[in-house]
Amino acid sequence: MTTQRIIFQAESGGVAVIIPAGSVELALKDVPPGVSYMIIDAADVPSDRTFRNAWVIGNDCIEHDLGQCKAIGHDTRRAKRAEEFHPFDEIIVKQIPGVSAVEAETSRQSIREKYALIQDAINVAETTDEIKLALEGA
Repeated sequence: MTTQRIIFQAESGGVAVIIPAGSVELALKDVPPGVSYMIIDAADVPSDRTFRNAWVIGNDCIEHDLGQCKAIGHDTRRAKRAEEFHPFDEIIVKQIPGVSAVEAETSRQSIREKYALIQDAINVAETTDEIKLALEGA
């Protein structure tokens, strides 16, 4: 098994990684025509796939586009916030008798405040680790 990978910037964004089944030379046929590629060691492919869609080809390696990482972090934050909102949204929308809409809205406000802090932390993050740390509060 080869310890090399072929990488190229994918048309849809991110970095495509080809894992050769045989020789690297034979696997080059899978690189789209006219697309520049690099051959790197398998160890240089990030093992953490959290921000896979934000990978870009840097100086002989795969790097992260921090702006895209933040966008992915915000998408994750929004999805988690929506999950937390859901039970309270149901109470407010359905106006269930015997269940306080005021308490539900108080809970929703608490969730808003929590996720506003996470949003701020993502916005000022300077590394992917800082973005992941911010999302741990979600």
